Amino acid sequence: MVLAWQSRIVPALCVSMAVLAAASAAAQTPELRWGGDAEGGAPFVEADPSDPSRVVGFEVDIAQLLAEGLGRTPRFVQTGFTTIDASVARGDFDIGLSGIEDSFARRTRLAVTVPYYRFREILTVRAADAARYRTLADLRGRRVATLASTLAFELLTEAEKEHGVIVVPYEDDVHPYTDLTVGRVDAVLLDAVLAERGVRRHPGLANQPTSMGVGYYVGILAPGNTALRDQINEILKQAMRDGRLEAIFRRWNMWNDDQPSLYARVTAEESDTVPPVQATALPLSVWESTRRYFPSLLTAAMITLVLSVLSMALAVVVGVLIASGRVYGPAPVKAVLTGWVELIRGTPLLLQLFVIYYGLATVVQLPAFLAALIGLGLNYGAYESEIYRGALEAVPEGQLDAARTLGFSDRQTLFLIRGPQALRLALAPMTNDFVALLKDSSLVSLITVVELTKQTTIFASNIGSWFVPGMVCAVLYLVLSLPVSHLARRLEQRWRRP
Repeated sequence: MVLAWQSRIVPALCVSMAVLAAASAAAQTPELRWGGDAEGGAPFVEADPSDPSRVVGFEVDIAQLLAEGLGRTPRFVQTGFTTIDASVARGDFDIGLSGIEDSFARRTRLAVTVPYYRFREILTVRAADAARYRTLADLRGRRVATLASTLAFELLTEAEKEHGVIVVPYEDDVHPYTDLTVGRVDAVLLDAVLAERGVRRHPGLANQPTSMGVGYYVGILAPGNTALRDQINEILKQAMRDGRLEAIFRRWNMWNDDQPSLYARVTAEESDTVPPVQATALPLSVWESTRRYFPSLLTAAMITLVLSVLSMALAVVVGVLIASGRVYGPAPVKAVLTGWVELIRGTPLLLQLFVIYYGLATVVQLPAFLAALIGLGLNYGAYESEIYRGALEAVPEGQLDAARTLGFSDRQTLFLIRGPQALRLALAPMTNDFVALLKDSSLVSLITVVELTKQTTIFASNIGSWFVPGMVCAVLYLVLSLPVSHLARRLEQRWRRP
């Protein structure tokens, strides 16, 4: 009996100990934290359609390859594409892998791996325009979309000076091709990987065969992490020699004739150099870059100010109409207006901007600035209406009864008695709302309006630092908002006088 019991319990204990040992070993295995943006989609990084809790893509496979070579476990860290450089520099993850382009500026401020993929920048146009727009010179005065802070953006910036094209920067690589299909832009300049995916999704588009530039995908690490960078370089070179990298790119249908020459050069034993990256000029100091870029920031600040003032004017009109309807209107009108206010207040402003700009594109194609103005105006109009309604209802009922006794109509009572008093009550909240709107206008960069925050982001990406651009941006926002606050205080003081 005892022997039978021991024969059952001893194997069970052994299995349990083995499981615990394996779990402990797994817990002690160091991780390779790699950052990327799953919003970029396939073939880079995307959520697995069959299991959204994990990511797939060729960058995922490369991260796995690197982790195995280092004896680590890969762990994905989601981050925005435009913030990958800053995030890896501050240590949020070990390496950034997300279709990151090699550049002279990156090599001056980060530890950059050897290139592992060569790509070409190509022009995408509507199939009907393929004969008209073959090069950037053919697009003089036309709107050309691209991703901000990329080689394509730099090429377009030069083309803007040389050929007069209009650069339209986007935050993602999906909407440029969508907008090209509906006619908001006339062409898109991006790397061939993205261009081919865009054409597959939109059959009405065509890629031009001429290469506008050549670039390379690399991994980026913190500037002090050169030891890990060197280890990763050796792993990548070995994977180039034994065909593992080629297998990854063939799996994602990305292998082409450009890669063998790149791999031969990178793996050459007599050279540790990498293919040259494009550098149009010697690097400038942060302050010299700021001096040169400051006019662009001032222009963007003016766009922010004009957009905010016009949006606030629309918000005031919308708010007055809604508040008047909710105070004086019949029950059905009050119910409809209340529902509208709750709808606007209960949904994010960014979602409303997307619906107005992208969602309504099949019905009406609003220019980006007009869509931003309408979106901000309608959103803040709902909040303004609550301020005005509360101010109107705060006027003592006795004054309204006195007005009726004196024979004033409802309109006369509103404009002569109730309205002026309500305006005094609403002034301070209105000022706060305008300052908030001024800051919320930064969201319109996601629908291609290049306002102050967007221009600052591009500036910071170009010089590789957020400190000085951030300080300049903050000062400009203060310059825009402080006069409004000062004016409101002056009005309040004047109205307090007997």
